[in-house]
Amino acid sequence: MVAGRVVRFDGARGYGFIAPDHGGEDVFLHANDLMMPESFVHTGVAVEFEIEDGDRGLKASSVRLLERPESPSFEPPPAAGGHAAHRPAASRTEDGDDPMCDVLSVTEYTRAVTELLLEAAPGLTGAQILDIRRRLVQFGKGHGWAED
Repeated sequence: MVAGRVVRFDGARGYGFIAPDHGGEDVFLHANDLMMPESFVHTGVAVEFEIEDGDRGLKASSVRLLERPESPSFEPPPAAGGHAAHRPAASRTEDGDDPMCDVLSVTEYTRAVTELLLEAAPGLTGAQILDIRRRLVQFGKGHGWAED
């Protein structure tokens, strides 16, 4: 097993990279190779893993946390509404695919974002809400959370 830290991980796309502690090139990480819930994977988390030769270079397999979730020093990022990006690997289907998840229409997504903004920051101006909402819709479309 090799120790390293997650450099980046895109939960919506299901992949990222790990920097081995011993140095060298970053190692490709795919969600199907996680031995822990995806919600625990974020930049900087310490992991141990096997290194394999993949089709396009080095690939991590059997990826496990080095720190236990019960540890007082371990704080996973908050899960956001149960999207596929935060769904534990155990909820995958037998063939390793994520089950279908709800994709909101832009109208539904915009309405939900507006409600959250008004609740979380009631002092925002209308112009600020429109700007933030526009950017979040673009972000949501890019991650497959919202579609036209």
